[in-house]
Amino acid sequence: MKVGIAMNMLHEHGRPDVAVVQEHFALGDLVEPLGFDSLWALEHHFTGYAMSPAPTQLLAYYAGRTKRIQLGTAVIVLPWHDPIRVAEQIALLDIMCGGRCLFGFGRGAASTEYEGFRIPMGEARPRFAEAAQIVVKALANETFEHDGEFFKIPRMSIRPRPMSNPERRFYASSVSPESAEIIAKLGFGMLLIMQNEWSKCREDIDKFQAMGQAAGFEPKPPIILTNISCAESREEAQERAFRYLGRKWQSIDDHYHFSDGHLAAVKGYEAYGKTARTYAKLKDPANLKKATDFYVSIQIVGTPDDCLQQLGELQRVTGLEHLVAEFSFGNLPHHEAEKNLRLFADRVLPTLQRDPAYATPRGTAAAAAKRAAHGDIFAPA
Repeated sequence: MKVGIAMNMLHEHGRPDVAVVQEHFALGDLVEPLGFDSLWALEHHFTGYAMSPAPTQLLAYYAGRTKRIQLGTAVIVLPWHDPIRVAEQIALLDIMCGGRCLFGFGRGAASTEYEGFRIPMGEARPRFAEAAQIVVKALANETFEHDGEFFKIPRMSIRPRPMSNPERRFYASSVSPESAEIIAKLGFGMLLIMQNEWSKCREDIDKFQAMGQAAGFEPKPPIILTNISCAESREEAQERAFRYLGRKWQSIDDHYHFSDGHLAAVKGYEAYGKTARTYAKLKDPANLKKATDFYVSIQIVGTPDDCLQQLGELQRVTGLEHLVAEFSFGNLPHHEAEKNLRLFADRVLPTLQRDPAYATPRGTAAAAAKRAAHGDIFAPA
């Protein structure tokens, strides 16, 4: 199994942004020396929910500081960008890192970000689909042109040309069935944020891969994003997870405003309507605790042995071969995040990478059925 790290630089009240960013950069500098396989950059804007507005720029920094690890985006939100510029940035990064890059894409769900970029949110789904097609065309072909609803592109070529066919390593995240179908038919792999019981995620993966196969593409194992709290004692790992993952809910609602229900009326986001009811309930302490209990239960939390056992189960259920983890979440203090990261790297990572039991996906056993279903929690990256 490959294991990577996602950098989610959450603004911390009372501290300068530069201090938070520098601490995450220090964690990023540990990824290759500690033996991890990849480093991933998010894209968010305007609220401090994740202070990473330019993922390819951030990864270019690490392209010059690393030699071995893969570099990934989780995700580039295509409707906010000119797809030609995205293709150019990917091609240049591909050369800068020597073909070590993976790319995840998404369409975003924050009205604040759409408003900031002056893009009608109701156009998000068709803009995503068209932009994705253009990015693939631009990277796969020496010359290309496009005549679509949003983009009229004369015959042209991007320069420099990429060195390693990065369009063959494209992934995308989705929440709605409609978006999943678009992504699957483009031949992209599935980038899955762990926010539901594992057996339900397996169902979504199966549906996605079936749609991709029907479109003529070989299924790719999913890349799964999760949070990890690894400690010498189970109690310490649980306390850290509950305390700092429990802080996610307010930061999510501050950024996405799910609780006000506005997305139910936005074309292409109707599936988010039920999310509003869940987030509105989180104002009640009992419901907040219940949601946090559930969310912690589907992450990777415990001693090194616990983490190995849970990841083995996750692999059996989902078929993943590449895990992307956050070790610093909810404004976890830097020294605690580094302690979490180093213990996992020392006691868990070598087994995941070298033990044949974790070498390939091992089927679809329903071992996670004991993890009870929970409403409509949506905890995006």
